[in-house]
Amino acid sequence: MNSTPAPYRRRIDLSLIGNALVVIALIALALCLSQWQAEPLQWSSPGRGRLWLAAALVAAYAGFVAAIAYSRKRRARASALPTIVEQQRGDWLVAFASQTGFAEQLARRSWDALRDAGLRADLAVLGNLDAAQLAQYSRVLFVVSTTGEGDAPDSAARFVRRVMAHGAHLATMRYGVLALGDREYAEYCAFGHRLDHWLRHAGAQPLFDLVEVDNGEAGALRHWQHHLGQLAGRTDLPDWSAPSYRPWRLSERRLSNPGSVGGSAFHIALVPADSAALEWQAGDIAEIGPRNSAEEVAQWLLAVGHDGNASVRVDDANIALSELLARSRLPDAGAFVGRSAQAIADALKALPHREYSIASVPADGSLQLLVRQMHRDDGRLGSGSGWLTAHAALDAAIDLRIRGNPSFHAPVDARPMILIGNGTGLAGLRALLKTRVAAGHTRNWLLFGERNAACDLHYRDELEQWQAQAAIERADYAFSRDGAARVYVQDLLRERIDSLREWVAQGAAIYVCGSLEGMAPGVEAVLHEALGVDLLETMAADGRYRRDVY
Repeated sequence: MNSTPAPYRRRIDLSLIGNALVVIALIALALCLSQWQAEPLQWSSPGRGRLWLAAALVAAYAGFVAAIAYSRKRRARASALPTIVEQQRGDWLVAFASQTGFAEQLARRSWDALRDAGLRADLAVLGNLDAAQLAQYSRVLFVVSTTGEGDAPDSAARFVRRVMAHGAHLATMRYGVLALGDREYAEYCAFGHRLDHWLRHAGAQPLFDLVEVDNGEAGALRHWQHHLGQLAGRTDLPDWSAPSYRPWRLSERRLSNPGSVGGSAFHIALVPADSAALEWQAGDIAEIGPRNSAEEVAQWLLAVGHDGNASVRVDDANIALSELLARSRLPDAGAFVGRSAQAIADALKALPHREYSIASVPADGSLQLLVRQMHRDDGRLGSGSGWLTAHAALDAAIDLRIRGNPSFHAPVDARPMILIGNGTGLAGLRALLKTRVAAGHTRNWLLFGERNAACDLHYRDELEQWQAQAAIERADYAFSRDGAARVYVQDLLRERIDSLREWVAQGAAIYVCGSLEGMAPGVEAVLHEALGVDLLETMAADGRYRRDVY
């Protein structure tokens, strides 16, 4: 751990001064009242018993006051920011700008999540930093709020005046921004966007797109946590707020890329109990509640010597221990040998949600996903992809919640649209294409990358049909394992840079969906080369450049 608590600084305690003034006032009052005494004051011994009682009361009161003072000092030390030790500086920094304390709270949680994942991270107030200090970190997460009419919090005023007013060189830094705001104000999340704009112009590379949070909205905060988990390489970071899942039924599952040299990818279809739940827009996200496999749960129960049918009390309801274990993080079994079923239940933590781009539209009659199997270090399937692609039986209940993602919704007009993606990112692009085709908007250009043309072009028949019907004006594919040289979708885009400029000049919107590493920054580099940073930022502000990367 590279951060140590800041040294305690003596300062005037106003409450201590207040108490002293009260005591002085009481003594003065007693002296004044003594002047009204008709007879001279005389000392009368109260007796040994009363003296001991009085001494005990004074001691108890003194202890009470000391306990309060100690408690306050502990809270002050706990809330004090850790000092950044130059010789032990971390690779990560979490910087915050808070007006009411909410941004600081979220920053501390983010910092704790990074440290829990074993990463060396520092925590600092944004206003206490300068460009030179930022440049010393390879990864920085900013948690910032917006006040008034788009202003920075008071604590960040110095940073805005002394740092953001000038340029900086941050080409070696990658960053993420969590912007807090309230949509009731015209300048929603304005300071977060200004900070993001300044960082991009300083040469810093975004780890992911800016995350906006409207008035503490839980879904947006879960999305930020999802990014945290990916960055930290941890899929078990607990949700700060659990999604309100509803049960959907697994109606279809088929392997989408048989014979692929890459990971197996599955087409998944889910249907709700009530068809009224078939309501979302292309670009929205499915939050899935994963499950451990029945085999993993059985092995864990065997190790602790418990019957999975044992009834335990959770949230005012009785459920089987095995059912609770299925949706919980399985801790080290050795630590639970000999403990009761209820004690085990009380100690369990829920598995965090998994996010997937929705590949269908409500008119399809099902919510469809394209899920690639992910493997843990020990070779076991990940809890999310394993549950959906292998462990859940057909017709099994799947916990699901739809999260709106307006920043990736399709254009409402017939403007040209360039759709760029790779791998399972085709899921989000497919839903957008379905929306465009249904609306009769045919100026669509798809650029997609995968490994092998023979087995990795997901939804091949559908794409070819759309192209034959002129619903897709142009489709270009990069299959990296089919040639002597590795050609990726960003290389494909660079080869067609003149066409890209022509489409953009005609008002085209650019949508990117797929992997955060490799593809997304590679595509953005080509877009910078073709269009320039200023134009691309203007397009982003106008909703003509949007990304869903993970």
